[in-house]
Amino acid sequence: MVKERARILVVGGGYVGMYTALRLQRKLKGELKRGEVDITVVTPDPYMTYQPFLPEAAAGSISPRHVVVPLRRVLDQCHVVVGEVTSIDHAVRTAAVHTLATAEEGSAAELLGYDELVLAPGSISRTLPIPGLAEYGIGFKTVEEAIGLRNHVIEQMDIASSTRDPAIRDAALTFLFVGGGYAGVEALAELEDMARYTARYYHNVRPEDLKWILVEASDRILPEVGAEMGSYTVTQLRRRNIQVLLNTRLDSCADRVAVLSDGQRFPTRTVVWTAGVKPSPLLAATDLPLTERGRLKCTAQLTVQGVEHAWGAGDAAAVPDVTAAEPGTETAPNAQHAVRQAKVLGDNIAHALRGEPLQTYAHKYVGSVASLGLHKGVAQVYGRRLKGYPAWLMHRVYHLSRVPTVNRKARVLAEWTLAGLFKREIVSLGSLEHPRAEFELAAGGKPPHSPSDNPKGSS
Repeated sequence: MVKERARILVVGGGYVGMYTALRLQRKLKGELKRGEVDITVVTPDPYMTYQPFLPEAAAGSISPRHVVVPLRRVLDQCHVVVGEVTSIDHAVRTAAVHTLATAEEGSAAELLGYDELVLAPGSISRTLPIPGLAEYGIGFKTVEEAIGLRNHVIEQMDIASSTRDPAIRDAALTFLFVGGGYAGVEALAELEDMARYTARYYHNVRPEDLKWILVEASDRILPEVGAEMGSYTVTQLRRRNIQVLLNTRLDSCADRVAVLSDGQRFPTRTVVWTAGVKPSPLLAATDLPLTERGRLKCTAQLTVQGVEHAWGAGDAAAVPDVTAAEPGTETAPNAQHAVRQAKVLGDNIAHALRGEPLQTYAHKYVGSVASLGLHKGVAQVYGRRLKGYPAWLMHRVYHLSRVPTVNRKARVLAEWTLAGLFKREIVSLGSLEHPRAEFELAAGGKPPHSPSDNPKGSS
């Protein structure tokens, strides 16, 4: 039994944050009813994004609202605070939180006290000081970015179809992706598949007119599925007329011209940056120990090293991999580990509150699956390699089993079924990004000065 009321603060509403809070709801059900435990989740968004489905959401195979899980519905025994933790002083057990209300009031951050801290703010895109990247680059970590990219690709096809200027047309139909990991390869493959299908509805845009380029700084892509499957993926992408440039870097994309390290230049209106992630900057605003790479130093029991009443897991935490042959190896920052770590983390917090011994997190990486578009994929699971339709089917089955809640599983399965029976949706809803644009113009607002300022478009 918990001897006194414990305030548990969960920072972050991603994989680790949501699953840890969900686990705590179940493990501390009695304590929550008796008021002996209080769980607060602070998150910038009131939903958890299931990121493996972002490429399919961008391609239109899944509705955006089915890629996210509403936290208030799932965590009905927790206090969900939509806001951002800007700093943590663990010595006095307080976190500074900025909410929508503090922004409206113009007041300082609220100080939130806690007894147990779960730090799981996740990661952000790792960018480089490349000229033009901040102005023209597009990320691919959120559902908003995924849908914005879909709108943008279809909008570029509209531009190419409407212009007689060959330079504008060529730039509009050139799509450059930087990064050969899961996010970059799956996003490129799904969007190329979608755009090739969409081209049949344009009288003057053919699939071969579209130029797709993948830039990767190392000598292979998809290292998680092994060298053989990575080489197979390169071959399959090139057969689809996709340029895969290995050992190549993006040096500049200023003035909408992508300049690569091998000297090639591509006028383009689309540069998608998926070249890795880095820990949340919140970690630097805490008094907790960090590694050289800025991740939280954690033990195999998911406690913060050398600190009491602080816990960490997921992308932001450096967790020892006890199953690895080499000492000092850390678990990979991916969803497979994050979900399993959250389960152990929730159990260990309950054990700590009850004075029970803690569990050690141990999970051997079983493999990876990746989608390369409709009915195409690669997989390496338990040492077995799959390609083509079987790998694509395994990708869908695996992620359907992992997406949270029965509600979401049923909705995603229904959408996949309908997508198999009917034609793809090819509509661009760029105006959703600026819903007041039409009314502003009607009310006397200024019209856009250039196509790039168009409030109804996504570019």
